[in-house]
Parts: sequence; structure tokens; C-alpha cells
Amino acid sequence: MTVAMDQLRASLQNAPVIWKGDYPYFIHPVTDGVPRMDPEVLKAITELVVERVDWSRVDVLLGIEAMGLPLAAPLSIATGVPLVVARKRSYGLEGEVKIDQTTGYSKGAMYLNDLKEGERVAILEDVLSTGGTLQAVIEGVQRAKARVTDIITVVEKGGGLERLQVAHPDVRIQSLVRLEMDGAKVVLLD
Repeated sequence: MTVAMDQLRASLQNAPVIWKGDYPYFIHPVTDGVPRMDPEVLKAITELVVERVDWSRVDVLLGIEAMGLPLAAPLSIATGVPLVVARKRSYGLEGEVKIDQTTGYSKGAMYLNDLKEGERVAILEDVLSTGGTLQAVIEGVQRAKARVTDIITVVEKGGGLERLQVAHPDVRIQSLVRLEMDGAKVVLLD
């Protein structure tokens, strides 16, 4: 294991778990913005993602509001790939694509702007659980006539990654860390 991976895994090891209804939810700076984010962990995530994608095959990086933004911005700087943001508010710009998304604990609309026909898109996400958000974003990118080539999520929990891989075999989908909840604690897998 690399130093960067060790830093990421150590930061997740003692994350508290809360319940939103019957949905277990861990609290971590990368996924929730609290407690404060350690710049060394953010740097480690950026290094790990840079290594895992062939950036010559990517035209634009897509970050998903809110917690995808502090992850995607340093990645855009590190790779030189422009960044677009899936936002939770409409701007009404020409070509805007509305996305209806459902996760394990929420529903809502997001909006994509400034994707061009034929662009190759890499998506960076903080957590992939059910896959609901990413499924909706993939469909939105397709409606914009662009193409998702890569998805990297920092944390994978649940079966969403496998469901997305089956539904989108032409997209390279991967996670940096897999975990599950065991009662009130995070268990790192692999």
C-alpha cells in the first residue's frame, strides 16, 4: 500500500456512524466537510486519483455538488483538465440539463451546464452507496451528448458500484476505498 492510501484509510478508520432513518451514514471530512479536512488527506486523494485515470482520454472533469467540489478542484489543477460542476440549482443557461436524482437518504434535482457534444467526461464522487446519484448524472451527461469514460469514487459502500458497472460496461468505474458499517463503526475492506 502507498503512503497516500495509508493516509486515506487511516482518516476513515474512526469515522463516526449516524443513522438517517434506516440508512447508516458515516461522518468524514471528505464526505461531509466536518470535522475539518486535513490537507494531507486531500493531497493523498488527488495523488491516488491522478494515478488511476488515463487523463489523455478525458476532456472534462465533473464534480458533483457539494462534497465533490473540494475533491475535484485540486484534481483539475493537478491534471490540467477543465472542471464542470453538477449543481443543485438551475441557471437556465442554454443547453442546461436537469437531473432528477435519488440516493439512499434524499431526492432532488441537479443541473449540468457547459458540457459539449462528444466530450469525454470523468466524474469524481465522494461516496458511492446505492449508485442513484451517479446513474442520474450519467444519464444527464448522455442527454448533453457527451460520454462518461471514467468514474472514481473516494469511498464505496453498498452495492451501487457493481450495479453501475453492469449497467454501464463501457465506463471504467472504480473506488479508492471500500467500507461497510458494522453497528456504529466503519470497517475498511480489502
